[in-house]
Amino acid sequence: MKKGSLESLKRVVCEANLRLVAEGLVVRTWGNASGVDRARGLMVIKPSGLAYSLMRPGDMAVVDLETGAPVGRTLKPSSDAPTHLVLYRAFSGIGGIVHTHSSCATAWAQAARSLPPLGTTHADYFAGSVPCTRSMSGEEIAAEYEVNTGRVIVECFSGLDPMEIPAVLVANHAPFTWGASVADAVENACVLEQVARMALETLAIAPSTPAMAEALLAKHYGRKHGPGAYYGQAGKKQPGAGRRR
Repeated sequence: MKKGSLESLKRVVCEANLRLVAEGLVVRTWGNASGVDRARGLMVIKPSGLAYSLMRPGDMAVVDLETGAPVGRTLKPSSDAPTHLVLYRAFSGIGGIVHTHSSCATAWAQAARSLPPLGTTHADYFAGSVPCTRSMSGEEIAAEYEVNTGRVIVECFSGLDPMEIPAVLVANHAPFTWGASVADAVENACVLEQVARMALETLAIAPSTPAMAEALLAKHYGRKHGPGAYYGQAGKKQPGAGRRR
């Protein structure tokens, strides 16, 4: 293992966790961010219950991607680590995951409602509704709760591309987002909270507002994603733009 590479990932993951606080997506210790080194089979994640004000890169917990076992002398990982591990194993294209209890996205999750695409802000980042999982059974909650949280997310994405809709609402719980990197996952968490707020306000004004036209959704998503994308400067990644061009 190259020490420098692991230390770099710890730094990036620590910065991602601190950005969640700076963006107002996390209060108390209600959230976590992780990153993965697939070449080395490692996941780095926020330690369980550690106050953000005390957090340093060296505090980040390291676990084996395959087994979930701690690697080296490491703090106890977030209690949500098993959920992150399930998602990394199932979604091979993702490099970072974020879980928050941000107010508006969590409101949709608590209502067990998928977040519909009502306008172009949503379509710039998500190629359709952000889905909400089914509610978990009593048996799933009692046995391997965090693992089964990941499993119902994976089940929810049957037939969906997790890179085109890099977010989910877990029924009665809260959102998870992901991306090609942990920085992208944070960006998607920021956007998800904003579009969730916009949707709440739109439906407060006009409760019967339908989802946007599919043609408009496809146009806006396609401007920033895929082979036909033309947003931004050629060859230059926009700050915080993730996969968008």
